Amino acid sequence: MGIPVVGLTGGIGSGKSAAAERFAELGVAVVDTDLIAHQLTGPGGAAMAAIEREFGPAALTAQGALNRPAMREKVFADPASKKRLEAILHPAIHAESLRQLESARGDYALLVVPLLFESDRYLPLLARTLVVDCSENTQLERVMRRSGLSEEAVRAIMSAQLSRTERLRRADDSIDNDGSLAELRLQVDAKHGYYLANLVNALL
Repeated sequence: MGIPVVGLTGGIGSGKSAAAERFAELGVAVVDTDLIAHQLTGPGGAAMAAIEREFGPAALTAQGALNRPAMREKVFADPASKKRLEAILHPAIHAESLRQLESARGDYALLVVPLLFESDRYLPLLARTLVVDCSENTQLERVMRRSGLSEEAVRAIMSAQLSRTERLRRADDSIDNDGSLAELRLQVDAKHGYYLANLVNALL
């Protein structure tokens, strides 16, 4: 990479997007793997031809995007299908992330990866790792409110992710997001100052 890269992660509902948005406002180049995945699986997205070949027309909506409800049901019921879908998407997401990081400009870049520690694919790219953390109750409340999912469904998603304790243990840095958006933004500002002082100056 041309500039240092900080990896941002956190459990579902932790506030990764809000933190990344503030980093972007501060002038940091943000590469978001979730956003890349949505672009690849949107109408006419670069991954859709391979997905249709692998899973058939039922995997697509009428507009040519990924039929998310149908595929979500399929991969939860069949681990082999999950692996087949990941074999298409993960290399494509990784390649596009690398492309965006290579062209990123600024003092450092932020790479947002929800399952950063569950895979070693992105860790070699990073100078630091940052976890946005909150209590499990806060996660449940936020996700249920924004998505309409049941508590059972949200807990199933959380159980498939690394535990909060393990995420914090592996991370270099953390932000506590059990409070308000204003408090989160202040913590991002502080981390931004820290990264400018430590990552950027280390290269001078």
